[in-house]
Amino acid sequence: MELAEPGQTAVLLAAVGGLALVSVLFSRAAGRVGLPVNLAFLALGLLVGIEGLGGSALASPAFAFRVGVAALVLILFDGGLNTPLSSLRRGMAPAGVLATVGVVGTAAVLGLFARLLGFTWTEAFLIGAIVSSTDAAAVFAVLRGSGLQLKKRVGVTLELESGLNDPMAVILTVALTGALSGSAPLSAWLALDVLVQLAVGAAAGVGFGLAGRWLLARAKLPAAGLYPALTLALAFVTFGATTLAHGSGFLAVYVAGAVLGHSALPYKTGLLRVHDAVAWLSQIGMFLVLGLLADPTGLWDVAWVGLALSLVLAFVARPVVVAACLAPFRYPLVEIGYIGWVGLRGAVPIILGVFPVLAGAPGAGRILDVVFFIVVLSALLPGGTVRQVTEKLDLASGEPPPSEAVLEIASTRMLHGEVLTFFVEQASAVCGSAIQDLPFPDTAAVMLVVRGEELVAPKGKTVFLAGDHVYLFCAPEDRPLVQLIFGRPGEG
Repeated sequence: MELAEPGQTAVLLAAVGGLALVSVLFSRAAGRVGLPVNLAFLALGLLVGIEGLGGSALASPAFAFRVGVAALVLILFDGGLNTPLSSLRRGMAPAGVLATVGVVGTAAVLGLFARLLGFTWTEAFLIGAIVSSTDAAAVFAVLRGSGLQLKKRVGVTLELESGLNDPMAVILTVALTGALSGSAPLSAWLALDVLVQLAVGAAAGVGFGLAGRWLLARAKLPAAGLYPALTLALAFVTFGATTLAHGSGFLAVYVAGAVLGHSALPYKTGLLRVHDAVAWLSQIGMFLVLGLLADPTGLWDVAWVGLALSLVLAFVARPVVVAACLAPFRYPLVEIGYIGWVGLRGAVPIILGVFPVLAGAPGAGRILDVVFFIVVLSALLPGGTVRQVTEKLDLASGEPPPSEAVLEIASTRMLHGEVLTFFVEQASAVCGSAIQDLPFPDTAAVMLVVRGEELVAPKGKTVFLAGDHVYLFCAPEDRPLVQLIFGRPGEG
């Protein structure tokens, strides 16, 4: 090893850390002006990329692909952990149609327009397949990171679709890449292969999720920090094993996360916080590295083609296909229009765009440049207008704002009891009532009241006021009575 290598490594790590630091700090400013946070990460990567401020050793398609896949696994796992089972039941049918038929339809419509712009049939449909799926990282970042609280059915449909539609896009991209490179011509068995991969992925996700639930409930680990290490390992094992078994690893990871998220687990609140932080870090790393991969000169050369396809995707392909897919489910036109508009593209299409490059397919570089252009414009056009469109169409849920404080119990053992949080509205039955006047069960107690930026120590004479966030401990069997007193629990 040369003596210069430690110094080069230090410079590289400092550069990566500096980019991540600037990205995190810039995310607040990006949110204020209405830009998706991931676009800020992507722009910073592009700034110091191949032709930016001196180039970067990270600008390698193979490296970007591996980083992107690993990051997407963690993002999807976190998305599954935060998807309630009730949401899966409510939105699985429409989201499932969008994630399968919708992806194929979007790829076909956009492919037809790409053919008119001079691409071969295979190149055109490959571009359509690559950008056909909405991106989980982009959707989760906009809907959860911006504080938007959509009406339940709309929000559930968008999040489930973004978590479920990557497998179909991956399958189509791999098949068309093989056809373009000449290594694997298209076959009539493709439809069967799609069904097999989705079925194996779903079954493996349920299996690994149940196995993870059993393991976490019985493992007596010596330190709390080992529990998130175990679930992170479970996410990667789920993806790798399912992929090797010819299943959709991305679908398996999301389903496994959903199974675990619905389970009673030791150290659950701590697990959710850790995975939330890891998912955000994954987004930063993924978009930075993919930004480093971009070629500004190539982007300029395909600017008019990328602009045309971006507009077709936003105003024609996505809305038309969404309307056709959701028509049987009787969604109101305003909700169909909104779901059709908020079809955000992110790093997943860029990761898929690397497939043809790694396969050595002819024209792969130009295809990747077009895909990158579409992703950026998607972030600027639909992504930059999400808040305004939500308010204009009156699709905000009107749910109370989250509390300024978080109160939780972190334990490495399963405890008999839970902490609930309630928001006191003007019309709430408890508004204006003192704690001592409410019929609490013997096993329940108010732990804390958050009143604006003030923390109130609850006593018998403490009166609940409109706008209070109330943290309360109770036994599981007393939850129905507590909810009868306060209403539906809020977000802690």
